Amino acid sequence: MDPKTQHLLTAKPLPLLVRMAAPSTLAFLVQGSVSLAEVWFIGQLGSISLAAIALAFPFLMLTQTLSGGAMGGAVASAIARALGAGDIHRAEQLIWHALALGAAGALALLLLFGLGGQAFLRLLGGNGDALAQAHAYTYLLLSGGILIWSLGITTAIFRGMGNMQLPAGAMILGALIQIPLSGCLILGAFGLPKLGITGAAVSAIVSGALVSGVLLMQLRNPSSLVKLRFSALVFSKANFEDILKVALPASLSPILTVSTVLILTALVGTFGDAALAGYGIGSRVEFLIIPLVFGFGAAMTSLVGMSIGAGNTARAERIAWIGGACASGIAGVLGILLALFPAAWITVFTNDPAVVASATDYIQIVGPFFFFQGAGYVALLRLSRRKLHAMASSRDDFTRSLSGLWRTTVGVYTGPWPAGYLLRCRLCDDGLRIDHCFCDSSRRLASIKRRLTRDAENKGPSDEHKGRGGSETARASVPLVLPYCAHLGSVW
Repeated sequence: MDPKTQHLLTAKPLPLLVRMAAPSTLAFLVQGSVSLAEVWFIGQLGSISLAAIALAFPFLMLTQTLSGGAMGGAVASAIARALGAGDIHRAEQLIWHALALGAAGALALLLLFGLGGQAFLRLLGGNGDALAQAHAYTYLLLSGGILIWSLGITTAIFRGMGNMQLPAGAMILGALIQIPLSGCLILGAFGLPKLGITGAAVSAIVSGALVSGVLLMQLRNPSSLVKLRFSALVFSKANFEDILKVALPASLSPILTVSTVLILTALVGTFGDAALAGYGIGSRVEFLIIPLVFGFGAAMTSLVGMSIGAGNTARAERIAWIGGACASGIAGVLGILLALFPAAWITVFTNDPAVVASATDYIQIVGPFFFFQGAGYVALLRLSRRKLHAMASSRDDFTRSLSGLWRTTVGVYTGPWPAGYLLRCRLCDDGLRIDHCFCDSSRRLASIKRRLTRDAENKGPSDEHKGRGGSETARASVPLVLPYCAHLGSVW
């Protein structure tokens, strides 16, 4: 066993996690800043364009979380287990299998959107110019999706080797290219064509091509621990299954998470472009939490996978708990700061009073619950004391996401959970069980609803302003409460 792998299997967990997570966290933070920069550029085009990018954002989120999260995590885990067992040749074969699966995933998303993408965007509440812009952006993004998937796969390969510095540096380089290129293409600066929001899609594709190309070239470097060898280009069912047994159930988590976002987008869209634009700004900032937490998640995936491959389950479990606690603290503190000082950052993107009010309502309710996004990694990488393998992680993650989607849907269509109860979904060995439990947080939700109802009654709207959504004040409060319902889904 090489000295580097031996060090990863024996060093103290907390300092090792911090050292490995630091470059990835920085890189993902810089990469996440691309999303915020794009919102600022698009904000200069007006609220219609902000509403359009809010409609298209779930598809970008799905592409990135599937490629870098579900599939990327499975690839990193498979390579880490192979290296932990000392099988470098198998790790090199897994590279080709991962690239093939990434290409298949990109093609699948493009075909699905081509079949019903425009109708789906219309179902989400898109219409007129906002619908046209959202469709053009998403179709272009998914057409070059293979390059975005390639980026997620190649960075995962290096994370599986325990090398966090190289992909981190490459991602920072990609962000430094994508931000100015996106601004020039969106706004038409320096003689480049003014493409509107589709300029953001072009810049994402170009950045993905450049960064993944650099990483693939590095895999051909003789100094690389695992190399991209044409002699290893031999496909086998066992290697595909090694990746897919984790990737397929794990992919249900981002699919269900994005489904929750789609439900909220569709409902918020019924309140007009201003509400949709405000929700778009809030959800983009929320999306920044994912890369921050994912820095620790990436390090945890490699270290846990190597420990499992080496048969040291106790160390793997300890790493999972320590990493989850660190991720929770980072996400929670940032969420509280965003909620306490919303005017300090929302007005950077827009000065439209209606959009600012919508984004403020969103972040002040959702922000304090960012802690649970970090805590979710404890559940995601929780290790069974009786049976420890990667599928346990995927099942826990799937259960958490399914539970969140279920409670969001129940909260939306039947009102907040009665008498302080929450329904809970659990994926057990003998099937899906649904039961109920108490939740102290539901008291907070009930308090918010009572205040909103009291305010609506005090204003005394006339009956002619009441429709299927109630009074205008009551209807305006719905986008405020819905994201809160969604985030409570991460508690269990």
